[in-house]
Amino acid sequence: MNHLEGKVVVITGASSGIGAASAKALAARGAKIVAAARDQDGLDKLVADIHKAGGTVTARVTDVTDADAVQALADFAVDTYGGIDVLVNNAGLMLFSFWKDRALDDWNRMIEVNIRGYLNAIHAVLPVMLRQNSGHILNMDSVAGHQVGDGAGVYCATKFFVQAVTESMRRELGVREGIKASTISPGVIDTGWADKVTDPVGRQAAKELNEIAISPESVADAVVYALDQPADVTVNDLIISPTRQNW
Repeated sequence: MNHLEGKVVVITGASSGIGAASAKALAARGAKIVAAARDQDGLDKLVADIHKAGGTVTARVTDVTDADAVQALADFAVDTYGGIDVLVNNAGLMLFSFWKDRALDDWNRMIEVNIRGYLNAIHAVLPVMLRQNSGHILNMDSVAGHQVGDGAGVYCATKFFVQAVTESMRRELGVREGIKASTISPGVIDTGWADKVTDPVGRQAAKELNEIAISPESVADAVVYALDQPADVTVNDLIISPTRQNW
């Protein structure tokens, strides 16, 4: 049985990587996709690819660190499709640096996207899901939310935050409001993230780690599995790791 048919799914960070792969996989299962990202060209390509495959999708340029923009995204989804059944909270940054590097700009960028961005999206979709008395919030976490790696202290901290937030939501919203909350924790994924690291030493460490990376499509398969469940089942957390690991 397909539990995704006709579901309205908002995906942040959807212009590339895990977000784009998940949007395509969910659209192929009959979901109605609302894709959000800062990259207009990437969103245009995603929309064209999904339409070509016969799927349903619309897109809106959105900066998740801007609460008003994220609220406008949620309103846009409701205006377009009548509701929001699923949020895939996916937009994120992984920037490596060591503490002695004092890479404050990178630390703050991760806090803005990985923490404030997730909270902005949850804040925007919750009123819709509470009115419906149903919904599913899937927060993209990481193996870094389960164990700390060298050169990734702040990134790991943001992902431990995601674990805590999701567990709290699961306890409160799942029991009282019928809203599911899940995480997916990928290992190293080849999404081009290593090229975004500005610290020279951190960039080298990131490139070495990226050598064992798995594809975004592998994580998208996990997203489909977690979301394609009956109403009385919640997949709490899936950890998706490369076979070879040096984390």
